[in-house]
Amino acid sequence: MVGNLKNKTRVVITGIGTVNSIGLNAREFWDNLLAGKSGISVIEGFDVEKINSKIAGQIKNFDPQNYINIKEAKRMDRFAQFAVAAALMALEDSKLKINELNCNDIGVFIGSGVGGLSTIEVQNQRLLEKGADKVSPFLVPMMICNMAAAQVSIISGAKGPVSTTTTACAAGTNAIGDAFEIIKRGAANVMIAGGAEAAITPLGMAGFSSMHAMSTRNDDPQKASRPFERDRDGFVMGEGSGILILEELNHAVKRGADIYAEIIGYGLSGEAFHITALEESGVNVVRCMENCLSEAEVEKEEVDYINAHGTSTPLNDLVETNAIKKCFGSHAYKLNVSSTKSMHGHCLGAAGGVESVATVLAIKNGRIPPTINYFNADKNCDLNYTPNVSVNKKIRVALKNSMGFGGHNVTLAYKRFDN
Repeated sequence: MVGNLKNKTRVVITGIGTVNSIGLNAREFWDNLLAGKSGISVIEGFDVEKINSKIAGQIKNFDPQNYINIKEAKRMDRFAQFAVAAALMALEDSKLKINELNCNDIGVFIGSGVGGLSTIEVQNQRLLEKGADKVSPFLVPMMICNMAAAQVSIISGAKGPVSTTTTACAAGTNAIGDAFEIIKRGAANVMIAGGAEAAITPLGMAGFSSMHAMSTRNDDPQKASRPFERDRDGFVMGEGSGILILEELNHAVKRGADIYAEIIGYGLSGEAFHITALEESGVNVVRCMENCLSEAEVEKEEVDYINAHGTSTPLNDLVETNAIKKCFGSHAYKLNVSSTKSMHGHCLGAAGGVESVATVLAIKNGRIPPTINYFNADKNCDLNYTPNVSVNKKIRVALKNSMGFGGHNVTLAYKRFDN
């Protein structure tokens, strides 16, 4: 029996939406995940000659006018456009209609680690070349991180709690967890939650590249992201948005909503160690997962799948592996673990949103997406990373891990929905 869920406010997922390098919608995303398709390619659109890493998970053929009129689109940075697109798809999927009767009880919580980076770059160049009077009056409302949530609220009409997390690569996961807590405390019936990011820009790529954090396997882009694999050499930047519709169970049942899964736990911990690196023992990540499992009230043996942070950097993957082993003991070797970043890249603040969509679909469909590009085992990373090929597995409980620069650790627990 999974957890003691009687007399609790229960929160379920009734809609999903995403746009990323392997899918312009959730169906395409899921099909490509199961097929092990890579969305990584050589960067187009700007000069990468002096940037060491020249590859990324770019979204191609995205037209914001499919979701937003041209006037509104021009006043949004790309990250906010992604958020609006994913949110509108999620709302449509949930069959939830926002109107004057329910709008105050529906909120938005969307995380972003970087925000409107392309807007900052373009307007700074205009400042330098043409002067201060030529800087766009929309600079500030386009660049600030809260504008993904704000624009989704404005366009959808949701007037409940509207907020943003900026906890680096954990931002999207934090946003979903915080939205979960808002519903549990009765401040909203429904939350539109996830992450959005669009940092594949000259400055974004140059900054991460100068940290030596990204893969330089430029001659073989589709095989560059190799989470947990022996020859991994850094992450590959991705972009996009992943949005879930979180809903109080009775509210969802009353309106006859289809339910993908239930969210049952939210764990947090801090590293208090370094601005970019995890403490190598993994004890803080262990605490995060254990805090999540404690709130979820599930036994460790009930967890069947972990959608890992799995960035493809040497340190992160080792620390996360060690943390899973310390947390789960012998059960760690019975788990399926996978990192879908191997296909769509690391979407930074959007990662938790995009990867939560993958996790929820894995539970709903009883299918675990693979970690592709797993060619050579690392003797220190010795778990079942679901290498290269998806597998059928009935999932009772799945965890979603995220870690962000500055020491932000986040874990969400999702479970198969049972009445």
